[in-house]
Amino acid sequence: MAKLLWKPSEERIKNSNMYKFIQFINDKYGTKFTEYRPLYQWSIENIPEFWASFWDFADIKYSKSYDSIVDDLTKMPGTKWFEGAMLNFAENLLRYRDDHTAFIFKGETQKSAKMSYAELYDTVARLAKSLRQIGISPGDRVAAYMPNMMETAIAMLAATSIGATWASCATDIGSGAAIDRLGQIEPRVLFTVDGYFYKAKAFNSLGNAAEIAKGIPS
Repeated sequence: MAKLLWKPSEERIKNSNMYKFIQFINDKYGTKFTEYRPLYQWSIENIPEFWASFWDFADIKYSKSYDSIVDDLTKMPGTKWFEGAMLNFAENLLRYRDDHTAFIFKGETQKSAKMSYAELYDTVARLAKSLRQIGISPGDRVAAYMPNMMETAIAMLAATSIGATWASCATDIGSGAAIDRLGQIEPRVLFTVDGYFYKAKAFNSLGNAAEIAKGIPS
C-alpha cells in the first residue's frame, strides 16, 4: 500500500466547501455522510435533489427561480436543466466586493499584478457603463482578440453583466483564423491589445487586429 504523503488537518477539512456541503445534505435529508464517495453515490441516485441542494448551497443569484430542476433525465443530449430560471453569469462571479484578492497576474516578462474583488467590481462596472453608452444591449455579441490577462476577464465580465454574448480567441492565432471564428457571430465590439509576449519576445498584434476589424463588417 502506498504511503500517505499528506493529510489535511481537522480544521482545514471542516473549513472546506466539500465538508460544508456534506453537512448541508445531512441536515436537509437526514443522511449521515462523512466522506465524498457516499455523497457521490447519493448524487447519481437522487439527481434532482442533488442539484436543487447545490443551487441553494451555492447561493445562486437570480432574478427568477427555476420552475423545474430537470425535464427528462433519459434524454441525453437535450435534457433541459433549471427551466424558467433567469440569472446573470457575471452577477454571480462579482458577488464579492471586498479587499480579498480576485486576480493575480504574472506576465512572462512583466511584473506581477493583483486586483481585489472591490477593484474588480468597480472596473467592470465602469467598462459596462461604457458599453451601454455605445449602444450594447442584451443579445449583442462582444468579442476579444486578447492574451491571457486580467483585462480579458474584465471585458468578459463587463459584456456578460449587461446580457451580451462573449467570445474570444488568443492573439497567437493569425488574423484569418480569428476572422473565421469571430466573423460567424457578427460581434459589435472587439477588444484587443497592441501586443503580447512569448518566450521572452515581444510580438506586435496591431496589424492582425486591424485586419480582423476590417474583415468583420459588424
